Amino acid sequence: MDPMFEHFFGWFEMPSVGLPAVFISAFISATLIPAGSEPILFGYITLNPDLFWAAIVVATVGNTLGGMLDWWLGAIARNRFKVMDEPRNTRLKRWLEEWGPKLLLLSWLPGLGDPLCLAAGWLKLPWQPCLIYMFIGKLLRFITITWLLTLVPESFWHQLGHWLHLI
Repeated sequence: MDPMFEHFFGWFEMPSVGLPAVFISAFISATLIPAGSEPILFGYITLNPDLFWAAIVVATVGNTLGGMLDWWLGAIARNRFKVMDEPRNTRLKRWLEEWGPKLLLLSWLPGLGDPLCLAAGWLKLPWQPCLIYMFIGKLLRFITITWLLTLVPESFWHQLGHWLHLI
């Protein structure tokens, strides 16, 4: 797996140390596995501030591909498990049918984003617009959260590290 990442990041002339961890954590956190990618992303950016945008893009691509995996699983589940009594008026279904792929701008929301991507696949919303709206929403989230974390004084992080070390 390492040579694949080295080749990929080398092709884009980005360092191959750390960015695969950012990608993998972002991908996993976008699936149904409860995990957060922000600590790894923020840690990487703190250590490599000159690679802010590269890390943001890598995290966004990983998170978007994880969301598209959810979309794909929803589409497969619908094809494979033909449900006789499909819910007709669920709130999520109505929202997705009304707003379409645009609702996937909210796919970054904890607790709602993964089911939203699954439901989009289940309802067979077109994958290209879903991909674009997912990417935009996740990009804005990573930029906003990372920027907000950079506003926290460094002394706070040192104190937090000290307290966590004691535990």
